[in-house]
Amino acid sequence: MGYIAVTTVQSDLGIETAYSESVAVPDVERVMREYIADGYNIIFTHGGQFVSQTKDLAVEFPDVNFIAEFDGPVEDAPPNFWVIDRNFHVGFYVIGALAAKQTQTGKIGYIGGLTLPFSYAEVHAMEQAISDMGADVELTPVWAGNFNDPTKARELTEAMIADGVDVIVGSLNLGMFGLFEAVKSAPNPVWATAKYVDKSSYAPDNYLTAVLYDFAGPLKEITQKIMNGERGGYYPLGFDTGVDIQLPLKNTSPEVNSAIEQLVKDVKEGKVTVKKDTTPIE
Repeated sequence: MGYIAVTTVQSDLGIETAYSESVAVPDVERVMREYIADGYNIIFTHGGQFVSQTKDLAVEFPDVNFIAEFDGPVEDAPPNFWVIDRNFHVGFYVIGALAAKQTQTGKIGYIGGLTLPFSYAEVHAMEQAISDMGADVELTPVWAGNFNDPTKARELTEAMIADGVDVIVGSLNLGMFGLFEAVKSAPNPVWATAKYVDKSSYAPDNYLTAVLYDFAGPLKEITQKIMNGERGGYYPLGFDTGVDIQLPLKNTSPEVNSAIEQLVKDVKEGKVTVKKDTTPIE
């Protein structure tokens, strides 16, 4: 997603770009400094884990523009610093409603990677959707301790399935491979949702949808603002700015698909307000 965003800026705005993939947190400051030394004056870090280092360098290099991702406004942000608020919880409200409508057992599950504020917000948004619907559904959230551990994700998914959970919401990276393998091997029908991009090919008979994220549009718009002299600010993602639900839904009824399409429309139009609640979950 970050690569697509950078190449979109390059092609649409005609500016020179470069990128580095799979940069570890301890290395990101060094990589940013190398780009600055090479004359790049807009630095974009893709991932909330880099926000502190990005902010620190923005203070050190006031003539360079910095764009970071986080899960809310950044306190004491320098004037040359943009933050993209990913607002993951917005899409998960819709996912919670879908899971509540799809389940046949009345039990749905959520598997996250780490117990971070954005993950708590995703779960609370699902709880809000279930409450708003008045659905008699039990939601069980668990965390694998890692976003990229397929073995642990599969173990947790299998344990949920054994407990009667039949809709499992994944908020993982590589861990999704383990989740998909578990739902495909389940003795009874089990459905799954994913995050970021279309992952239907990994479990075509069990896959419902994904919360989709587009960083190309936001990055292009922020870059244009910087080029026009607006060097810092706050850019919240939402259904009109980079967040979407993959439609039509798969492996569900036309009635559920129509209901979710309407719910997405209602959220977009402001008829439904999704609360951002990062209260830790014990």
